[in-house]
Amino acid sequence: MTDGGLSTKDICFTGIFTAMMIVMAQISIPMPLGVPMTMQTFAVSLAGVMLGAKRGAMAAALYVLLGTAGLPVFANFSGGLGIVLGPTGGFIISFPVMAALIGLGAGKGAHCLIIGLAAGTAVNSAAGMAMFSAVTGRGLGVAFSACVLPFIPTAVIKAFAAGMLGSKIRERLTVSA
Repeated sequence: MTDGGLSTKDICFTGIFTAMMIVMAQISIPMPLGVPMTMQTFAVSLAGVMLGAKRGAMAAALYVLLGTAGLPVFANFSGGLGIVLGPTGGFIISFPVMAALIGLGAGKGAHCLIIGLAAGTAVNSAAGMAMFSAVTGRGLGVAFSACVLPFIPTAVIKAFAAGMLGSKIRERLTVSA
């Protein structure tokens, strides 16, 4: 049921994907310069592919709000404003934009989906790198080495997997708006 707002289906799918982001954030591998490798970005990408721009961004925004409020939903069961304003906060803050960009390309053919996945991943990396540099006082070269370079192979794999898996599931379920 909807009155121009959110339907029950929208609310359910948003909640499910927010929960998926929470669970996937706990799959975390520590890295030398403090930016962990997690599966959060896979979950955010999958939300964008499967839910589209609006609902994917809503799921990611809810995830960010829960963590900012102090619930231990971020990597390694962390949460709070200190995490969001810390060295890795740029990644977290950009999740709704990432999901929205990916969602804009979803359902419009493979070419648009690839552009959406690339744009969403690039915005997430740039925001993460900028926040890391601002908070740590290290230059953009160090930020690139800590926040982007070691993650390029896994970012490509996660984007490809989210695109393929999300598209196939989206075809079979009536998840899209």
